[in-house]
Amino acid sequence: MRKSITTALTTSLAVLLASACTAESTSNQNGDIQQTSAGKVRVERIAGPFSHPWAVTFLPGGAKLVTERGGTLWHLLSDGARIKVMGVPGVHARGQGGLLDVVAARNFSTSREVFLSYSEPVNGKSRTAVAVARLDEQGDRLENLRVIFRQAPAESTSHHYGSRIVEAEDGNLWITLGDRGKANKAQNINNNIGKVIRIARDGTTPGDNPWSNKPGAAENWSYGHRNPQGAALDPQTGALWTVEHGAKGGDEINRPEAGKNYGWPIISYGTHYTGLKIGEGTHKPGMQQPAHYWDPSIAPSGMMIYSGRLWPEWKGDIFVGALKYQLISRLKRDNDSITAEERILKGAYGRIRDVREGPEGAIWFLTDAGDGGLYRMTPE
Repeated sequence: MRKSITTALTTSLAVLLASACTAESTSNQNGDIQQTSAGKVRVERIAGPFSHPWAVTFLPGGAKLVTERGGTLWHLLSDGARIKVMGVPGVHARGQGGLLDVVAARNFSTSREVFLSYSEPVNGKSRTAVAVARLDEQGDRLENLRVIFRQAPAESTSHHYGSRIVEAEDGNLWITLGDRGKANKAQNINNNIGKVIRIARDGTTPGDNPWSNKPGAAENWSYGHRNPQGAALDPQTGALWTVEHGAKGGDEINRPEAGKNYGWPIISYGTHYTGLKIGEGTHKPGMQQPAHYWDPSIAPSGMMIYSGRLWPEWKGDIFVGALKYQLISRLKRDNDSITAEERILKGAYGRIRDVREGPEGAIWFLTDAGDGGLYRMTPE
């Protein structure tokens, strides 16, 4: 359901929750207390400072890995200590580039494998790359690192890398790829610009990909994307959901399906930063409509779909971090339709770069700053 249909519902919810959505907070030695539609929540800064952290993933036993865009991978131990992990690939740490996503494999407890996405330097240009490596038993080094995907072509720009990694239940990987500022290439299926791709854990192409036998397009799953920096797996259906940056407005929530075209830069609900119209408007036959869009832009980042473990009333809802308005957007969902939005923590902690659900059902997030932090939100 598009935003034009859901605006009234969103507005009604905002009125009903006016007091709940206010960035009112109190502080004590155990963290800040914030008000939400599900009641009071406690927000604690668990670790930091980090220099522009980008992603967090959870390991068995309470440990975590956190990436810094400059190229550092931190191993946070359950006792609060942190170790700098060696063996990380070199990165193009310019603009939006650097060390980006990190995801522990579903079978980490036996394989100790982690996936990394990053902007890889190549002959004065850069590209999104994905590697898999084994975290050694001491937790301070990556071993047997193998690059399993490289975006083609490399570009001279330093933005719109996409880079979220999602491991599906069957072990295949979805990876989001931005348009690198080369918008028209997002409509060409014979490259990896502005695409969502799907590969096996060893980097090979699954045979049921929509263009699995087409050179240059085999990895591609969907196309016509601008810069999807958030992605999550629906725990109920196993479907992939993404969130991508628009230009001036037009941030989108999509559910990418095999072989489908999501319109960029032919259709958009935003405008260019100059205020000029983008493409041909908001609709075109053969191009998919977003499940939701924002205008003005909130500058979306990481996303997750909540299990309902600690907040049953939020089960199945989509949570998206926002850089511009420094908040978490909770999107109420009815199957594939977005019916309402609640804005949580607005302006309280800074630019929110990643949002994840922890093993215990808490909501964790990272703030993107030179002294960024890792935070945990739980019921009061």
